[in-house]
Amino acid sequence: MSSKIYFNTRRFSPSKWLLGLGTRLHHTLAPAHAKRTASKLLLTPQRNQRDDKAPAGLVKQAVHTSEGTLMSYRLGQGPVWLLMHGWSGSAGQFYPLMSHIAAQGFTAIAYDHPAHGHSAGHTGHLPRFVRAFDELVEKMTAEYGSLQGVIAHSMGGAVTLSSRRRELDALPLLLISPVLDYVPQLYGMVARSGYSIRLFDAVVKEIEQEYQHPLSTVDPLGRLASRSGPAIIVHDEEDRFAPHGDSLRATQDGRTRLVSTRGLGHGRILASAPAFAAFDQLSAARRAN
Repeated sequence: MSSKIYFNTRRFSPSKWLLGLGTRLHHTLAPAHAKRTASKLLLTPQRNQRDDKAPAGLVKQAVHTSEGTLMSYRLGQGPVWLLMHGWSGSAGQFYPLMSHIAAQGFTAIAYDHPAHGHSAGHTGHLPRFVRAFDELVEKMTAEYGSLQGVIAHSMGGAVTLSSRRRELDALPLLLISPVLDYVPQLYGMVARSGYSIRLFDAVVKEIEQEYQHPLSTVDPLGRLASRSGPAIIVHDEEDRFAPHGDSLRATQDGRTRLVSTRGLGHGRILASAPAFAAFDQLSAARRAN
């Protein structure tokens, strides 16, 4: 959804009641137009195309999928780790971590989601991201062989844990500031914005039908608990956008380990020592096996 809504943590604003009234009235009087407007507003991310700190040796490559052309970024030599950013993010957020991965003898491949960074598209949502991710995994596997592991930030965690490629469940997984209780959090953010939930639900139902991907099947916490591969979560206790408490809940499966930080927030944590150390632990375990 729009970054103005997704990253809005305020519980109340003076315009909230007016927004709710206006969107409910719009939906009643002109439902088709209201859904088109809502799709544009709620499903348009803020596009971040800054690329001024690209590491030396970075290789950019366009990858064609049914969801449009995605831009991928490759660094290093060796077994492949695939990295996925979150809503209104970009692959560039991973450059420090990619450099660390490459220095350890691996290949790091990140990509921009549809409608993000330098990838094609104007709107995005979880089913679109999942379809694009699954196609990208298939292409990467065909070109490089089996993946070594997956790293996901923020909403990217929900995408990874909604993938229909079950072989990923056996791979090491590093989740950084993940959104794990995805559906309740999604609807909660829309409700806090004041936007009509009934209108938003109508938009969601059209997406579910088009992609055959009901939100009722989206359960990142449940999928995480059912995985056979090792998983580490690195999450800041003061994260304002992805609740740290959901990551605490994820450790109840007895296999997922949580590394809690303070003062790193939702984004800076990507280039932090705890994130690097978590990768080192997962990659060492993978090599040992």
